[in-house]
Parts: sequence; C-alpha cells; structure tokens
Amino acid sequence: VPGESYLALLDALHDSNVIETIVCRHESGAGFMALAEAKMTGKVQCFAVSRGPGATNASISLHVAQQDATPVVALIGQVSREERGRGAFQEVDYAQFFGRIAKAVWEVTEAEKIGEIMVRAFHLAQSGVPGPVVIVLPEDVLEIAHEHGPLQPFPLQRAAAASRDAERLAAMLARSRRPLLIAGSLFRGGRGAQALERFARTHHVPVAASWKNQDVFDNRSPFYAGHLGFGAPPALREKLARADLIIAAGTRLGDVASLNYSLPSAPQPRQPLIHIYPDAGPIGHVFNTELGIIADPIELLEMVPRPKGATDERRAWAEEISSFITGFMEFKSPKPHDGVDFGDVVVAISEIAPKDAVIITDSGNISTWVHRYWKMTPSNLLLGTIGGAMGFGVPAGVASGLVDRNRMPIVFVGDGGILMTGQELASAMQHGAKPKIVLSDNGSYGTIRQHQEKQFPKRVSGTTLRNPDFTLWAKSFGAHVVSIRLGDDVKAKVGEALSHEGASVIHVKSSLTAISAFATLA
Repeated sequence: VPGESYLALLDALHDSNVIETIVCRHESGAGFMALAEAKMTGKVQCFAVSRGPGATNASISLHVAQQDATPVVALIGQVSREERGRGAFQEVDYAQFFGRIAKAVWEVTEAEKIGEIMVRAFHLAQSGVPGPVVIVLPEDVLEIAHEHGPLQPFPLQRAAAASRDAERLAAMLARSRRPLLIAGSLFRGGRGAQALERFARTHHVPVAASWKNQDVFDNRSPFYAGHLGFGAPPALREKLARADLIIAAGTRLGDVASLNYSLPSAPQPRQPLIHIYPDAGPIGHVFNTELGIIADPIELLEMVPRPKGATDERRAWAEEISSFITGFMEFKSPKPHDGVDFGDVVVAISEIAPKDAVIITDSGNISTWVHRYWKMTPSNLLLGTIGGAMGFGVPAGVASGLVDRNRMPIVFVGDGGILMTGQELASAMQHGAKPKIVLSDNGSYGTIRQHQEKQFPKRVSGTTLRNPDFTLWAKSFGAHVVSIRLGDDVKAKVGEALSHEGASVIHVKSSLTAISAFATLA
C-alpha cells in the first residue's frame, strides 16, 4: 500500500522488470498476501507499507507470521532521521512496537548498510523457527544515491539428521503397540508427503495432521488419523489418547496441535514423546520429551531402519483408527430450516473442484466443514492461519491466484471476515487473479456465538450482524456471483461458479442453527 514515506522506493520499482508490484487496498491485506505467498512457496516474501497508520494496520499479519512460523519481511517507511525522536507526524518507535512479535527490527540509518541489512533480514526470517522481520526505512535515507551492488544471499544452515537418532527412534518404535505420528507443515511438498506415506505404511503408524496442515497426508489413506484442531470432538480425542507413543515431527507442537496440551499432556506426557524439529527452541519447551531430535524431519524419517515386521497389535491399532476416521468424515446434515447447511456446499465443492485446488480458509466455524469433510491429498494446498486472525481468506485467494495461475484458489470465508479484508477483491480484479470465494452469510460472528451459547445460554450479546446484500456487493467489483438459498440445487450452483473463467463469489445464505460441523445451536 503506497505512502509518501517511501516514494523513492516506489519510484525505483517503476523501472523494475524483476519485481512485480501488487497494489493492495489495506495494509492488513498486503501483509496477508505476503503471508499466503510465503506459505505457498516456502520462501521469504515481502510487503511494504507507510509509517504510522500503515504499520499499525500491518501489525495483524506480522503477529500471524510469528504465530504461524512463516517467513515474512515488512518494509515500513519512517520519518526522516532529523525528525526522529521529536514526535513527528506519524512517527512510531518500531523496535518497541514490534519487539516481542518480530524476530528483529532494523532501522536503516546509513544508505551503504541497506544491502547488508536486507540480506540479513531474509536470512533471519527463514532460519530456525521462521518468522517476521521488520526493516524500517527513514524517508531521507531512501533518497540517497548508492551504487554498490546487492550482496549475495547468506546460505541457510540446516541441522543434518544423524543415523544414531534414527536408530534410537526405531528402538522406541519397536517397543510400541499403538504409536501415533503428529505431522506438521514441514512435510508440505512432494518429498515430505512421500516420506510420511512411506513411514506410515512401513511401520504401521497412523498419522494425524496438525492444525491447518491437513494436506500433508492423504486423507483417504488407511493410516490417516484425522486433523488436530479446534472443535475436535471428544470421541476423536479419546481414540487418539490411547496411543502408547507419540512422535511429533515437523511441528512446534503448540496448544492447538496438541489439542490444548492434552495430546501429549503437558508438562508430563502420559506416553513417551519423540519430538523432531530443525530448531532446538520448541523441543522440551513445554513437554518433557524423552527423545528430542534437532533435524530435518523428512530426512530423519527417511533414515529410520525398516522393521522386521509389524505386530498384529500394531495392525489392529491402525485399522481401529482408520475405521473411526472413515465414519467421522461421512457427511450427515442436521437438515436445518433457517438456511443452507454450509456442509452441503463444502461437500459439493470438494466433489467438483480440481484435484490440485488450493484450499483457503479464513478463521471461524466455516473452516470446520472443510477440515471434517474435504478428503484432501498432498495434491492440494491448504492455506490457513494458526494464529486465527479473521481476514486472511480473500487476500490469500488473491495471492494464490497470482503465484500460480494454473491452480484454482477456493476461499472459504464468513460474513465477519469478508468485511474485514474483502475489499482486496478489487486487487484481484486489477491484477487478474481469479479466486473462487465461498461466503457463508448467517448474520453472526458464529464462532463467538457458539462459545457464547455454551457459557451464557440464550444471552446473545455483540454477535449478531446486519449484513449488506453481498450479491450486489460482489457484483460491484465485477466478479461473477452465484447465490445459494435454502431449496436451491447446490451442486448445480457450485458447478456454475467454479466453471466461470474469472473471479467468482458464491454467496451462501447459510444456516445459523447448523453453527459448525460439530454442533448445532441447540
């Protein structure tokens, strides 16, 4: 989002044939787009905002980048050096503001240092536990001519897997009758998916995907153990808690991935815990970890020696989990009368969508149907935020549509999130992105209403929404719009929207009674 504090940078981009400048309509949208692109590519991505209001608007995406361990670099304009410390117009001390969120905040006070700082920023953002880095650019520094060429990127240092660690894991696994592997985002990609699938089949180990990483393992596999996230029902928790060994690999094992520190339990797990992550920081931080391995989890699993044979108990355990998950992922509608069951729409889209669709979830109950009923595979790409901020969906759909124009981005968003960053549909139309945006319009902040009904039954406060006509709203951007109401042919309407060549919006007048994939209001 442009600002007068970095006009010199915008002017330099004017002549660039290398860097494409995507103009956004709000700083949070710009930040979310960079966040989504980083998740898609696995590489550091960059966005730029002006000082003061621009930076504070962008703070939401930096917080999510920190929560989601996603490498993002933010370029923020600043008052000139002679004005620093005087409380000048829109001046902010960004080291104080972002100090506990960003991995580093660097202010460029000497033009000759900017190349070094940029290289260090990109290196730090993707080293260890990835995260956000902030570079502050005083207005007068940007205007200084500087002729030194850019420095070469610093090589990343990776913790190599050791055969001794692989053997220790194999020994613990050999003693287990009911092992469970919790797989994180580091398995995303072809090699990671193959390593997981091979390990599961070779050792007869069920694999549960951590929050928002459902695409790292084939959900149709007989070794799929479900998705660990908010709303996981007691039956799933109880089933997985019977494991006698937990292997957490490629995940920091935070509160959501561990089902609020219950699988494994904190600080003392009920079963032995093996934790594999390429940075020492998360290992043993919350849980007493019997075997902590600092290594690339893909490389480590590839090194684990083949067993002599799976026991009958191990096979029975895998079949028990698979049988439960198969039944759990079968769609059963409560048949609401106050609107469309959003689950009907999600199931229809999952059946019609391209097999390599990019699936994007905004925050809220709308994602529960996606996680429960869409049988994803590693051919898909799932983008969502662990940090839980509303507003990620539409910007991520725009970014996804620009990064890979050969894949269909499908955004699931509620009527709360759509009015936070839905204006980025204008950016999609301006730059030629073609997201399919599926909007659940039930007139409520649904997730909060669900919690409200549990704690304060029938005392609705602050969660009811009076919405605009979203069909007219979406049409005003130039998008193709399909509306789905109770009694409509859902599959036909979905097919129309997905077959449209450009950006389209599916406006679903959804049920409030069927408030999530796991519960009704009653």
